[in-house]
Amino acid sequence: MKKNTSVLHLLFIIVIGLVFANCENKNETKSTTPKTLTIADKNSQLEKKKKWEASPDGILFNEWKNSDEGKKIQASHNKIKKQLKEFSGMEAVVTSVTYQRENTKSGPKWLVVKIDDEEYMMQFIPKDFKSLSNLKVNDKIIVKSRNASFSPNHPYLILSSDYIEQNNEVLFKRDLSKNKGC
Repeated sequence: MKKNTSVLHLLFIIVIGLVFANCENKNETKSTTPKTLTIADKNSQLEKKKKWEASPDGILFNEWKNSDEGKKIQASHNKIKKQLKEFSGMEAVVTSVTYQRENTKSGPKWLVVKIDDEEYMMQFIPKDFKSLSNLKVNDKIIVKSRNASFSPNHPYLILSSDYIEQNNEVLFKRDLSKNKGC
């Protein structure tokens, strides 16, 4: 009986070890193996892009992108591209805490800031904006953002609202665990 129990314990320990080793190998493989696209996938994406660019929305977007306004917004993106990539702090001055898009009565809250003489927008859901309700025009803050986007419907480059601090106090920090890193 003792012999059988010892053998079972030993087998159990070996199985557990193999399971953990297998999990670690899978995690290492996932994190070190870059996802490469096949030529067919690349061609498919290129076809989708060309199809969208030929659509009425794509044509309007490209016209806007090539306009003076579109070029100005793209230039503002180029000014902060390095800080976005590095997720480093950018000194900003609040220029508006009450901005609202035309023809809308409710919806997201917008914070407009100036970084290196360029204006940028940051969008928040009303619940998240509460932590920023004490901000006033001309307040100096530190902004960290992971990415930016532009749209013909907005007058400035739109920064992702990831992190805001004022006087070494964190006012807002996006919790990426809630939305699976998005």
